[in-house]
Amino acid sequence: MENFKTSADVLFILLGAIMILAMHAGFAFLELGTVRKKNQINALVKILCDFSVSTLAYFFIGYGIAYGVNFLAGAETLVQKSGYELTKFFFLLTFAAAIPAIVSGGIAERARFGPQLAATFLLVGFVYPFFEGIAWNQAFGIQAALKASFGEEFHDFAGSVVVHAVGGWIGLAAVILLGARRGRYHKDGGISAHPPSSIPFLALGAWILIVGWFGFNAGSALEANGTAALAFVNTWLATAMAATSWMLAEWMVKGKPSMLGAASGAVSGLVAITPAAGFVGVIGALAIGLAAGVICLWGVNGLKKLLGADDSLDVFGVHGVGGILGALLTGVFAAPSLGGTGIYDYVANKVADNYDIMGQVVIQATAVGVTLVWSGTVAFVCYKIVDIVVGLRVAEDEEREGLDITSHGESAYHN
Repeated sequence: MENFKTSADVLFILLGAIMILAMHAGFAFLELGTVRKKNQINALVKILCDFSVSTLAYFFIGYGIAYGVNFLAGAETLVQKSGYELTKFFFLLTFAAAIPAIVSGGIAERARFGPQLAATFLLVGFVYPFFEGIAWNQAFGIQAALKASFGEEFHDFAGSVVVHAVGGWIGLAAVILLGARRGRYHKDGGISAHPPSSIPFLALGAWILIVGWFGFNAGSALEANGTAALAFVNTWLATAMAATSWMLAEWMVKGKPSMLGAASGAVSGLVAITPAAGFVGVIGALAIGLAAGVICLWGVNGLKKLLGADDSLDVFGVHGVGGILGALLTGVFAAPSLGGTGIYDYVANKVADNYDIMGQVVIQATAVGVTLVWSGTVAFVCYKIVDIVVGLRVAEDEEREGLDITSHGESAYHN
């Protein structure tokens, strides 16, 4: 990530960061609307405090691992840092803080508050920065190894694998470790329905995410330029197509379209277009959105049943599956022959003459595989350490009464 060229670019990036901050309100309302009423305060407190802990973990540890910058080194102060460095830090901080917001939805309604915050500090401070450094800072030699082996690097424009697929995979690891919510699965094989407590709040959360996501994707152009405009347009086209394809597929299968389905489809489109937003043409964005709506619908239904995981907000089916799908399709639709931008050759200072679709897909798949195996394994170890030391799961009586009262002493509603 290079320095931004003008003051207008700095302002553009800072505005993008503010839009991403608003996404956390979207995550909060999505979780609030999905969980049962007895756990709504817990959802709101988790998102806010996860963001706060993530900020500290990234400031003190994570940013240094990814970019080799220590804000506290020697006598140097933040005031002495360049505006570019501070802008980059603030923008990337908002990406790091999205990881625990994604994970929070997977383990909703049964995680102890304090231990979850401890796990958040470990994940944002020590796990996430490695993937960020690999994708965006040429760190740890992974990109160099891919280029030496396959002739090209892994590409993730705005972090669908780095943030969303990793977040979904970490969430799945935590869900497996914590187990299902009590009363969710019956001995006879039946499943208790836990319908969303507030569809309007859920819809509000989805809309806030949609608006904030433009800062996520367009801001990753790092300049107020044509690439940013392309990312804006691609983000909306893919989101609209994914919401439509999910709705139509659900309508065909279940007989009725739902608000929950439309919102989930929109988020799946946002996730899937994120790695491709600045690399593909508008037809590629529509194709990615179409695939995301259908495949992520399967992810939250068929795949979820196969895994047997009680993923409360379907974070793996949407963020995990959508992130992987988007990364692979980036390799396809970035091809100039399909309307994409191709891969820029910074040595020759031009777009590379030849684009090998299959070769790039192999590179994308290799990087995704390494990233997911590593993130899932290390995340499971982090959660297991916290579980052994202090315990991650709330007591049965507390879970049945609800986390709002037992963990926070508050109730979302009063007569």
